[in-house]
Amino acid sequence: MMEYREHRYKSACGQLELFARDYPADGPPLLLMHGLTRNSGDFEPLAQHLAGKYRLIVPDQRGRGLSQDDPVAANYRPDVYAKDMFALLESLGIEGPGLIGTSMGGLMAMVMNAMKPGYFPAIVFNDIGPVLDPAGLARIGGYVGGGEPFADWEAAAKACASINSDAFPGYSQADWQAWARRTCRELPDGRIAFAYDPAIADGFADISDEPQPDMWPLWKALGNTPVLVLRGALTDLLTLDTVREMELRHAGPFTHVDVPDRGHAPMLDEPAALSAITEFLEEHVN
Repeated sequence: MMEYREHRYKSACGQLELFARDYPADGPPLLLMHGLTRNSGDFEPLAQHLAGKYRLIVPDQRGRGLSQDDPVAANYRPDVYAKDMFALLESLGIEGPGLIGTSMGGLMAMVMNAMKPGYFPAIVFNDIGPVLDPAGLARIGGYVGGGEPFADWEAAAKACASINSDAFPGYSQADWQAWARRTCRELPDGRIAFAYDPAIADGFADISDEPQPDMWPLWKALGNTPVLVLRGALTDLLTLDTVREMELRHAGPFTHVDVPDRGHAPMLDEPAALSAITEFLEEHVN
């Protein structure tokens, strides 16, 4: 695993201590933002390929990983996370990074751009767009926040496989063990639990139970910003019709790549994803 510096900083509200991995490099900065139930460990496979060429900033959002839980569950939402990201960038003295956002992280990227239009040179959206398929939302709602801790790492790996195997056909037992190590943590009593505050489910329920807000204005606000849209070929969250509409409504450079044999969301270490990301960053982030 590539070496990184542990960086701790205050949330935008000043009440929480948050955590980020800082992979040093002389190249341009990239901010990598994970999905709803994940953390900075989710980007370990991608970091193996990008570290050294780009300075990678990979945070744990509040309530995940090594970042503090928020006592107010209502704060678990993209606009709050977006403000935290600006606090993170300010704490490191970084301006105008490229953005890579998986699922929720992509929603955050749209919000951040709306808060500072034109500030980010290029954005990679990983299996996310302005319209979310209800089938995918229902599936995520079926597992987020619930369940008792697991007896050991083997049980945690089995749980990860149970939740995600349809989206990652062909994953081996070793792959699921590695997945569990990235997304779970050991409790003081030796049991294993997912590395997030179960209260994040409260905020997600608000999204999944209510009519979806119109996010097309956020997409339009991207203006001429170059975007790469990666879509899992097996995804249940981002339809091809939505991707086509995203392209029609985008004024700047637009690249779309489907990642074979992946659902929601690709890990970004797949050959198709790596090739697309490498070419896109070389062209638009420098």
